[in-house]
Amino acid sequence: MRAAFYQRTGPAAEVLELGDRPDPSPAQGEVLVHLMASGINPADAKRRAGWNGARMAHPLVIPHCDGAGVIEAVGQGVDADRIGQRVWLWNAQGGYGEAGRAFGTAAELIALPAAQAVPLADALSFEEGACLGVPGLTAWLAVLGDGPVTDRWVLIQGAAGAVGQTCLQVARAQGARTIATVGDGDSAGIAHCLGAERVIDRHREPVVERVREATGGRGVSRIIEVDLAANLETDIACLAPSGMIASYSSSSNPTPTLPYYGLADLGARLRFIQGFRLAPEERRQAEAVIARMSAEGSLTPQIGATFPLDRIAEAHARVERGARGQTVLTLSSQDRR
Repeated sequence: MRAAFYQRTGPAAEVLELGDRPDPSPAQGEVLVHLMASGINPADAKRRAGWNGARMAHPLVIPHCDGAGVIEAVGQGVDADRIGQRVWLWNAQGGYGEAGRAFGTAAELIALPAAQAVPLADALSFEEGACLGVPGLTAWLAVLGDGPVTDRWVLIQGAAGAVGQTCLQVARAQGARTIATVGDGDSAGIAHCLGAERVIDRHREPVVERVREATGGRGVSRIIEVDLAANLETDIACLAPSGMIASYSSSSNPTPTLPYYGLADLGARLRFIQGFRLAPEERRQAEAVIARMSAEGSLTPQIGATFPLDRIAEAHARVERGARGQTVLTLSSQDRR
């Protein structure tokens, strides 16, 4: 099979290689998926770059956790009826804090546990399906992991990013009143199109003042946070008593300082979101919500660019620039069976 891989961490153009690798075979409890698309998330680029001291967990790594394709074969113990099923994949490379798997979705084939290959709604393309893993599961946990949000104000910081866009769609579908912060006019247009009730350009408008105006001075019940260190003071000023900050990243400073009493005086809750770490029952709930929303058209990943496998370094560079919309590799569409 053709695959992209790296054998040391570093800049994408210097460490990513393209070549032939042995075809995998499904072990017991696994499926073999013929990949049509591979989604790239910031976490994939950070791992490849060695961000925050990350080291190689394996001598050779095929990157990317998300993907979509067709089940080509099954291992012992897996229902043969799954052969031919369209699926999206989650956590194909493994999570942080552990060695995980060496071989992700930047290849024509992947063998992985059957539970990690989830039926893909006919309404979505393979490219869109390749964007459901990290963004979809992170969004479910951030928005709904602590209960319903119906008729509650939810502030989504960085709403034009891949996870932010998905959070906005999930929150809207669940009946939340949504406020989105963005960094420019084009991003504001995206947030409006995805149904945000209020959109705030954080570079041009006073975020706290606008949030307080929208909520009648009370503040928001939940904040979905893209960069905890950068926005924590703003979050505290925007949060209603007993509110929740659900943070899925802190890229500007991996070791943020917490103003304890600023949070404690509100009775605030702070949840650290890791889409790789959903409990089995949480994951089943998340998959059900994603399936329902995908089928009814209320969840559609916003793809900004697609690249062929041999341009993976350019694709990683786009992710690292923070370009709008999700970045996807397109893989072989020929039937290998």
